[in-house]
Amino acid sequence: METLTYFLPQVWFGILALFLFLYVMLDGFDLGVGILSLTSDDEERRGLLMTSLSNIWDANETWLVLMGGGLFGAFPLAYSTILSALYIPIITMVFGFIFRAVAFEFREQAKRKLIWNVAFGAGSFLAALGQGFALGSVLEGIKVDEAGHFIGSTWDWLSWQSILIALTLIQAYVLIGSTYLIWKTEGELQETHYKTARIAAFTTLIGAIFITISTPIFYESARTRLFQQPLVYIFGIIPVVGILLISRLLGSLDRKQERAPFVWTILLFVLTFIGLALVVFPYIIPPNITIYEASADPSSLVIMIIFIGFLIPVMLFYNLYQYVVFRGKVTGGHYGE
Repeated sequence: METLTYFLPQVWFGILALFLFLYVMLDGFDLGVGILSLTSDDEERRGLLMTSLSNIWDANETWLVLMGGGLFGAFPLAYSTILSALYIPIITMVFGFIFRAVAFEFREQAKRKLIWNVAFGAGSFLAALGQGFALGSVLEGIKVDEAGHFIGSTWDWLSWQSILIALTLIQAYVLIGSTYLIWKTEGELQETHYKTARIAAFTTLIGAIFITISTPIFYESARTRLFQQPLVYIFGIIPVVGILLISRLLGSLDRKQERAPFVWTILLFVLTFIGLALVVFPYIIPPNITIYEASADPSSLVIMIIFIGFLIPVMLFYNLYQYVVFRGKVTGGHYGE
């Protein structure tokens, strides 16, 4: 039983990390395309951008729902504490989802599309902003008592560090959204997003550098963990690999490749998640409550794993099927071959 008590929380930490990564990667380019729609200067371009998402974006958000349900079942203490600490960022994210979902449906039938265009772009921006503040607050640390209950103030999530992380996350979403549009569009619209991808790559890199440097300087818990062996060697390698991936991304943009920029961006997201997981683990409420302290009863974790074991392959197959079916270019509001 002691082995299960130690092993099962680690398994569920990995499952939740997988859900979060799949959500950020898949819905990330949805949000990035939505933010980029605010810069489109005519209705035809906005129509092409939204058509590129029309058949896939609902399924992408399912991974966030799975993560919330998994967190509630596997780590109920963390679920209640994190939601209490991040009430405003989460509400901001939910309102963003509502705005863009309503705008997406109403825009098709509206004669005057401006208000729905703005709502879709603004909703995407709000959702990304809320997620960025939530991520920044978790990495910065949540104030809890000995029982793990939130004891901070309503505005603890708002700091210069969380603002920096939120802005960097938005730029990362714009980057993956731009590389997705390079893959899905052609002609002048594609050329535009080669430019936006290059700009977003540099702004994301600048934000990542500031976060990497400032985190160990201003946060003792992160500094202590980052300089422990053997993690210090891993964290020394990650920035080098990141710079290599950025250079490969920029090179693929210079060569006007279509699919390679999207692939290199995904690899950057993978590398970032590995770094974040190593910084946070084994804490589920940094920097005080570990996954072992916050986990549910082992029997509950086993039952949930059995259920999730059937669900994950179904979800992955459904996502893959969507991308295979709608793999063509978007031209004139329709998918081409």
